[in-house]
Amino acid sequence: MDDASRRSVTLAGGQGMYGDDVPSVSRLLDERIDYLCLEALAELTVSILAKDRGRDESLGYTKDLGQYLSLALPAVADRGLRVITNAGGVNPVAAGRLAVEVARTQGLSGLKIATVVGDDLTAQIDSLDRELGLINVDDGRRWRDHVDDLVFANAYLGARPIVDALEQGADVVITGRVADPCLFLAPLVHEFGWAWDDYDRLACGIAVGHLSECGGQSTGGNFSGDWWTIEQPWNWAYPIVECDADGSAVLRKAAGVGGRVDFDTVRHQLLYEVHDPAAYLTPDVVADFTSIRLEEVDQDRVRISGATGRTATPTYKALAATALGWAAESRVAVSWPDAHAKAQAIAQVFRKRVAIAGLTVDAWHEEYWGVNALHGSTVPLKDDDDAPEVMLRVAWRCRDRRTAERIGRQMPPIGLSGPAWGVNGTGKGMIGSASQHLELWPILIDKGHVDAGVRVQVETV
Repeated sequence: MDDASRRSVTLAGGQGMYGDDVPSVSRLLDERIDYLCLEALAELTVSILAKDRGRDESLGYTKDLGQYLSLALPAVADRGLRVITNAGGVNPVAAGRLAVEVARTQGLSGLKIATVVGDDLTAQIDSLDRELGLINVDDGRRWRDHVDDLVFANAYLGARPIVDALEQGADVVITGRVADPCLFLAPLVHEFGWAWDDYDRLACGIAVGHLSECGGQSTGGNFSGDWWTIEQPWNWAYPIVECDADGSAVLRKAAGVGGRVDFDTVRHQLLYEVHDPAAYLTPDVVADFTSIRLEEVDQDRVRISGATGRTATPTYKALAATALGWAAESRVAVSWPDAHAKAQAIAQVFRKRVAIAGLTVDAWHEEYWGVNALHGSTVPLKDDDDAPEVMLRVAWRCRDRRTAERIGRQMPPIGLSGPAWGVNGTGKGMIGSASQHLELWPILIDKGHVDAGVRVQVETV
């Protein structure tokens, strides 16, 4: 479409993570939005979904996708709402089948469900390495020298295949790993006909996406300013953005919800997870957020404009994960007096007993919640042991699951034979079950080697 065909488009960010609050989508649907964008993935989430797929090849997408679609599809059928989500995870084809099943269960017909595939590089990562010589961008290690037991490998795609799906008339677009803000950029490119070299407008779209991708974080959630003044923090607010063809937009929230939208809450999210605000790297454009202007135009309404951009890099980021043994942990609550000192003694006794038992540990990790778990030594106690209670968390990694789980059994006897601490486990308790540990490999791959395998599949219900 050209710019004259649509004066504005209204997007809503209805999900910020796997496990977000599904019923809150209903508030957004009441606002007559044009697009509902559901951002479900993080590195941890992809790891969880890959493990799901490893247990059952029909899985690998987020298990709450069906709930979101059950709420949204009637609006898709009745008034033309369109849904875009990366909840397909590591199995977007299966997620697409689920969407078709939900539509049929609701008696809906005529809907076009699109799936984007091609981000999954698991089967070809070794051939890509032989051709390109893949390198871990964090530490420079070569893939061929260190890789073992690959679990998954996915490239972060951009907005282009989603735009392709929308141009084919898709009502619902389900992707695998797509860079988060590109879910929101795609409908703007489609509706306004932005060119792929119109970098300033693309950057504005990325800014809209970044402000919308994290659920309620731009509308008062997770706020580090005067957080105690946020109204009704239990009544979730999610971002709604009214976008114009020139790239400017107004961010607001639904009527009757809590939260707040102002200069501070928006700028708080604007800098969230941004390494360099002057060069925010995405697959479609490098955005400069330092040029953005934020203006409070009314209560709970902030105008966003002025982002600039330049050509994207020639590579996609890809993330591979390899198996790295099995991890487990033990958590115990230690009471005053001398809580920190006793917790340290318990950890020492525990590790000594593990060694006596002849159990091999590849890596140890200790945290003292209430002392140094979140901030390390940057927030010192008033004296050597000022904490009224301390939570000791000891974690370990072993080569096999059985050993990892046996180690935790060395903790309970300390309750009667070690320092006086109350024998109080919490969370996973004193004997935690083991889970597979993964090592993440961030890699850069030439776009041409990925794009050749990207496909859009559209099915009409």
